[in-house]
Amino acid sequence: MQINRQRLLNDIEKYSLYGRDERGGITRPAFSEPDMQVRELFIKELKDLGLKVSVDPIANIWGKRKGKGEMNGTIVIGSHLDTVPNGGKYDGALGVLIAKEVVVTLIENKIELQHDLEIVSFTAEESNDFGFSTLGSKTFAGKLTEEELIHASDSQGTLLKDAVRYAGGDLYKLDEMVKDRREKKAYVEIHIEQGKRLESNHLSVGIVEDMVGVYRTRVKVKGEANHSGTTMMAHRSDALAAASEMVLAVEKICCADETDLVGTVGQLSVEPNAVNVVPGEVNFVAEIRSEDEARMDHVINLIEENWKRILNARGVTMEQNLMVKQKPIPMDEDIVTIFRETADELSEPYTVFPSMAVHDAAHMASLSKACMIFVKSINGRSHCPEEYSKPEDIEKAANILLNGVINIDKVLSKEARPIID
Repeated sequence: MQINRQRLLNDIEKYSLYGRDERGGITRPAFSEPDMQVRELFIKELKDLGLKVSVDPIANIWGKRKGKGEMNGTIVIGSHLDTVPNGGKYDGALGVLIAKEVVVTLIENKIELQHDLEIVSFTAEESNDFGFSTLGSKTFAGKLTEEELIHASDSQGTLLKDAVRYAGGDLYKLDEMVKDRREKKAYVEIHIEQGKRLESNHLSVGIVEDMVGVYRTRVKVKGEANHSGTTMMAHRSDALAAASEMVLAVEKICCADETDLVGTVGQLSVEPNAVNVVPGEVNFVAEIRSEDEARMDHVINLIEENWKRILNARGVTMEQNLMVKQKPIPMDEDIVTIFRETADELSEPYTVFPSMAVHDAAHMASLSKACMIFVKSINGRSHCPEEYSKPEDIEKAANILLNGVINIDKVLSKEARPIID
């Protein structure tokens, strides 16, 4: 059984019109007007398919197709519809629209699963002005509380609770999701790879076996601001020069690692940032990602040892504030195996590897059996208008999901007891 490729491609183009900007990309951040418009479209289309549609307290959109009623619990497929500013049309939306196409194909072929099947579009997966990424899935999984969310606001002073209410949710009713969490038996998300591993290996599809751990620390390097003309080189405590060495140390140590570990300094500010003043303070954020927690810890220790030597040699000091230290998250071995076997049944070559980015599946993995499927990204481009996945690659991934969902239903049905009236 196969999905309708042209129908899916038409859907991708239709949804890409919401938030299209003058730079050729899509700007559809969570709770923006284009986001509200695309949410309205999605809800209408789910209802037109005959699905039972609901919006939960964090404004995630759910569409349920009832199964035969023989098994408790639901199988969930989906992703998110929000984008980064000037992003592409595949990140997030592809997973939601493939999920919808899978349901349409099952309906057309009059195939009922033994479990209920749900489509989900999670709220605010991308980083946003409220300071929460993967907001919808993280909250649904119980990892964010009403107390943490209720007073949160964006840079314009808009309260998150008001934005969520605008989208159909209600932060004062988060407890209502507890029962819903227990119903989820499996979650599968298709996403573009956002890298070059599949393209480098001439493969269309990858099956994700785990998600990397993430370490992120905010660093303040403190030197001494002084006149750039009258302060001799030997008398300087230049925070920027020290920070520059520290940034290069991150790169050098991570490049020397033999695994897929990566390290980045992606944010940096200089004070007073004047042309005739020796920099007195630099703030930056360093991030390390790895699927091996022990390896990640080892590299972090090496980096900090190097930083201490640089600080001592340059006569500056450092303050650190840990932002994130998330362990690697394994995907469910059984579901990974099911998708490997499904790809083999379809004679579709694939590879198995970790996701270097964190997705909604990371949080759903704490509730249910979870897995991801990656689609090849041309030139590894993502979060930009040039983001692109070929139709034939998308079709292959969609067919693996379609047939894999049927196989998941069969396997979970064998493992569980049927409903007894």
